[in-house]
Amino acid sequence: MKKLLSILAMLGATLLGTQVMAEEGVHLDAAPNRTADLVSLQRGARLFVNYCLNCHSASEMRYTRLHDIGLTDQEIEDNLLFATNKVGNPMTVAMRPADAKEWFGVAPPDLSVEARARGADWIYTYLRTFYKDDSRPTGWNNAVFPNVGMPHVLWQLQGVRTAKFEDSTDESGEVEHRIIGFQQVTPGTMSANDYDDAVADLTSYLVWMGEPAAKERKQLGAWVLLFLGLLSFFAWRLNAAYWKDIK
Repeated sequence: MKKLLSILAMLGATLLGTQVMAEEGVHLDAAPNRTADLVSLQRGARLFVNYCLNCHSASEMRYTRLHDIGLTDQEIEDNLLFATNKVGNPMTVAMRPADAKEWFGVAPPDLSVEARARGADWIYTYLRTFYKDDSRPTGWNNAVFPNVGMPHVLWQLQGVRTAKFEDSTDESGEVEHRIIGFQQVTPGTMSANDYDDAVADLTSYLVWMGEPAAKERKQLGAWVLLFLGLLSFFAWRLNAAYWKDIK
């Protein structure tokens, strides 16, 4: 038992250290949680289909699942069905992984569970920290994911920005070139607040898509815990009644 507790403590310390290192690497802004807002999820689905589904697949997600956020088959066909002609098909793209790797240096990941892998805060911050970098093949770079192969697909909405850098020396004497802010070069079709709002919708949709049944699972879990609590109470009283005459 002591050995098991020691292993668990070491594992917890390792995970905590990893989390601290990630937080020290870059500040992640807290993503608004709108997974219970159907209108927000619908806006996020529209952004996802128009801007993300060109390169990224979501092969574990079918268009019919969008019924859960209040969309009908007709609405899906009229507004969101561009990569296929059947509502029952999964969200896949025609681009071959080999071509994507040649064009971008790496094949774009499937986004079915990307939010569960990265976290909502990571995605929310990532989509808001692109900046113009002519040294990169795509012309874009990112503060959260340096030297990323993905271009800034939402640049028309956010506009073009450049990064402000500051040099600092760490304890070992190495000079660190870090980003301290951004400067707007050309405006986008959205204001800064509207763009952040749109990214929040898209992030919430990606979180919802990672586990569409999360709400039902949590509700069911609450009922299961309540049932187990009542069962434990009756088992405790039954045990007391069974042993009351035995000393």
